[in-house]
Amino acid sequence: MAHSKREKLDLDPETKVALEKTMASRNEPAAKVRRARILLLYAEGVRIADIAREVGGTRPLVERAVDKALRFGAVAALGDLPRPGRPATVKEDAVAWVLGVACQSPKQLGYAAETWTYSALIRHIAAHCAGAGFACLAKTGKGALNKILARSNIKPHKVGYYLEKRDPDFETKMATILCVYQEIQDGIGQKDKPLRRATVSYDEKPGIQAIQNIAPQLPPVPGKHAAIGRDYEYKRLGTLSLLAGLDLHTGKVLALVRERHRSREFVEFLEVLDKEYAADWKIRVVLDNHSSHISKETQKYLAGRPNRFEFVFTPKHGSWLNLVEMFFSKASRSFLRHIRVDSKKELAERIYLGIEEFNKHPVVFRWKYNMKTTGQF
Repeated sequence: MAHSKREKLDLDPETKVALEKTMASRNEPAAKVRRARILLLYAEGVRIADIAREVGGTRPLVERAVDKALRFGAVAALGDLPRPGRPATVKEDAVAWVLGVACQSPKQLGYAAETWTYSALIRHIAAHCAGAGFACLAKTGKGALNKILARSNIKPHKVGYYLEKRDPDFETKMATILCVYQEIQDGIGQKDKPLRRATVSYDEKPGIQAIQNIAPQLPPVPGKHAAIGRDYEYKRLGTLSLLAGLDLHTGKVLALVRERHRSREFVEFLEVLDKEYAADWKIRVVLDNHSSHISKETQKYLAGRPNRFEFVFTPKHGSWLNLVEMFFSKASRSFLRHIRVDSKKELAERIYLGIEEFNKHPVVFRWKYNMKTTGQF
């Protein structure tokens, strides 16, 4: 049907294909897809009112899309044309001043808070902008402030944490640890070269809480209660420490559960290792710099067993390099998760049972990150 007022929209084959592709797209914005459909229908001679009903829009919406296509072309009409807008009232120097304030701690400016809130920052800007020569900021609201901060990706109300490398030999120690892991991984499966050495990744997991329910625990009920029911109140019975070593060759976990993790407990764990492996084996232990690992009591024990143990220390603040942490993570997400007991003795028994179950299906953890980028291999 011919159009009575507006000119006919002629589409060349390439433009028509482009419009059809846009209309069929699942990734383009909905508004753009609808405009493509409007223009295709209009080019076919469909009336404005019928197009509006077809696309679920209004007559003015269809008219705007058609008029824009007649003026600027069908492809250009699919997008939003740039608008001149109102001249900016906040100049770049004022924006820079706001960012300078936002990047300072409120404490530095005489406030009690450590980090800004939007309200506190707005109040500070309103109180000091005139004195700084930026009176245009006097009525800055949360929306305008958010735009200023978002444009520079500044979030003064948040805190991001990092771990400083305080060990001057961090890189060297890390390379040593990675060399140990590489050596083990290269040797896995070489049964024709039996090893006379064990490598154990060791650490402590302190503060495992023995928590007791003070009311009966309710099981799930099909159709009524999807989850286990527990009373909100509970009783703390104390904590235990798990001293664990992960055999990096076999994946077996050797463990000791004690009340504390002092030098005497660490020596007790070394005795566990000593009994686990053949007398002529060298036991290499990857561990952190805890004081109990280098104490006089520990050194005295090691002196009584010369050439039996070899310690490889992780750098300070480098516990993430120790593979036993992967076992601790798995334990926290499995048998230690939501655990409830009636005594610390029961907690210790449950931990030993969980490790026994783990050792039935041991996992040989392998280091994958940054293995080839230290320049050591």
